[in-house]
Amino acid sequence: MIDRIELEKREEKYLSPYACLSKNSQGRRVKEKECDVRTIFQHDRDRIIHSKAFRRLKHKTQVFIVPEGDHYRTRLTHTLEVSQIARTITRALCLNEDLAEAIALGHDLGHTPFGHAGEDALNDISAGGFKHNEQSLRVVDYLEVLNLSFEVRDGIINHTGKNEPLTLEGKIVRIADRIAYINHDIDDALRAGIIKENDLPKQAIEILGETHSRRIDTMIRDMISESSDKEIRTSLKVALATTELRNYLFEHIYIGSVAKKEERKAIRVVKELYKYYLNHTEEIPLKNRTDDTGDTNNSKEQMVIDYIAGMTDHYAINCWKKLFMPFPWIDQNN
Repeated sequence: MIDRIELEKREEKYLSPYACLSKNSQGRRVKEKECDVRTIFQHDRDRIIHSKAFRRLKHKTQVFIVPEGDHYRTRLTHTLEVSQIARTITRALCLNEDLAEAIALGHDLGHTPFGHAGEDALNDISAGGFKHNEQSLRVVDYLEVLNLSFEVRDGIINHTGKNEPLTLEGKIVRIADRIAYINHDIDDALRAGIIKENDLPKQAIEILGETHSRRIDTMIRDMISESSDKEIRTSLKVALATTELRNYLFEHIYIGSVAKKEERKAIRVVKELYKYYLNHTEEIPLKNRTDDTGDTNNSKEQMVIDYIAGMTDHYAINCWKKLFMPFPWIDQNN
């Protein structure tokens, strides 16, 4: 039997001196007995995968709102792609693959329905604003009480925004997130017929590759070859090409494209649900009440945000229909 102690010894023997070793974790928010067969980061990964928030990701928008096709990405498939990319890079650099995997799997747990449209709507209407990375941390800390390690929590909150993760593994997930969404959003846009291969910026394609798999391979190999023991980075050439592709996505897909035309309606759904439940918190199902989470900053508004942010696309639409769409009266006497 290979127990936790043996796994920790293997990490110490085979991983880079700059890897975040499981045995050196700063621990959990609430101290608990350690698992005897899994390291702390393996245990975190399992807790995330078995959470309700993780399961709901399969019905949350990545870019295309409630797509009909079977092959468009959802927030769940995006998460899995980020995880795979991060694991490949950390393994090649002899860093802690289990830590990177746990961060990647948990990084979007707090994302709203309707993707960034839902996030923008909540951020616009709520007094304290809304950021999905902060909500992801709230999910694991208060809403599902996963009691994750400091390093995984740090990677989740800092996978986006101005602050960098403290661990090299967290920094890899931060970049892997961008590698994943740039490439799969192009793939989905091509599938939807919104853009064509020849529309992509030629200079960037010449550097990164002409196919989906080739571009991901180029970005991953570049990170592996350019990173040092103490620093995770990409080459200037690949970084500029990646930025050019990202700018192209914003100009042709993320803003004003045919695929995004439904976002106006999605924003309306989120804002109207927010206003309604803020005045009718008693109608939030008991199982979804979060007014007693142990968070000292909790409020009625926060409970409404928690409820809406946790919704899937279809659940949000059905709630809105129930509240705001008239239904025909059926005479029960006939």
